[in-house]
Amino acid sequence: MYDLIVIGAGPAGITAAIYAARKKIDVAVITKDIGGQAALSGDIENYTGYQFITGPELAAKFEEHLNKFAIQLKENEEVIEVQKKEAIVWVKSNKDIYEAKTVIIASGKRSRELGVPGEKEFKNRGLTYCATCDAPLFSGKDVAVIGGGNSALDAALQLMKIAKHTYIINITSSLTGDPIMREKVESSKSVTVLNNTQVTEVFGDNLIKGIKIKKAGKQEELKVEGVFVEIGLIPNTAFVQELDKNELGEIKVNARNETNIPGIFAAGDVTDVAEKQIIIAAGEGSKAALSAFRYLSKVR
Repeated sequence: MYDLIVIGAGPAGITAAIYAARKKIDVAVITKDIGGQAALSGDIENYTGYQFITGPELAAKFEEHLNKFAIQLKENEEVIEVQKKEAIVWVKSNKDIYEAKTVIIASGKRSRELGVPGEKEFKNRGLTYCATCDAPLFSGKDVAVIGGGNSALDAALQLMKIAKHTYIINITSSLTGDPIMREKVESSKSVTVLNNTQVTEVFGDNLIKGIKIKKAGKQEELKVEGVFVEIGLIPNTAFVQELDKNELGEIKVNARNETNIPGIFAAGDVTDVAEKQIIIAAGEGSKAALSAFRYLSKVR
């Protein structure tokens, strides 16, 4: 029986676990990986204390800090169900079943799929959802980034240093996201932005040869050897059916990170808190841990 189980080890989950450990709470962390979406980011220039750091470097710093405490880390486990029965929260993973007095859900988000012909067939054969992981594989090649927000801009900035040419396929009329990132991308001679453009198919033989796009009602083919899908994220909330969620599937929380079920808290990108930023997720994780501590002080 744990005092607290934290689900997820991104910025929110790791910060929550560290804050809980400092309060002498018996805490376990269940996670598929360390770092979450932060580990998949490229260059980070807006995390306080670091004028510049890469996503993998920041994730390594998080893990190093986590390991300073007596926190039970259950890595490479995926939570598939969370239920509260009387005063106990049951957490079922693909490997075991755990019990806790409180739970913080910090399971983050996963990449949204395009949903076009050829996507599944060419996944990991030229089509990827992680520029940080796979960009080096496309050195000197023409590639396409699908999307127009911060994720797409981040991918394009990484590929500018590696690929021969990068096409940004954006379904809306203009790029969104951070103005500084937009300026860097739009001023690059190795990037072409195609607004009001939709991907309709991914094609090739053994590997990707190109994509079919629709612009102004006209179908065209764009020859590329790599496709990076960056069209947003979906919250990982399928394992919690009884929690209140918004229309996006994000868990609803109040200012104390409380959900509609006492003893179950949530933090980070998996919640309906406005703005999805690494530093915001970390702050929300600390708040959730402090709220769990207050809750435990009343029920012990």
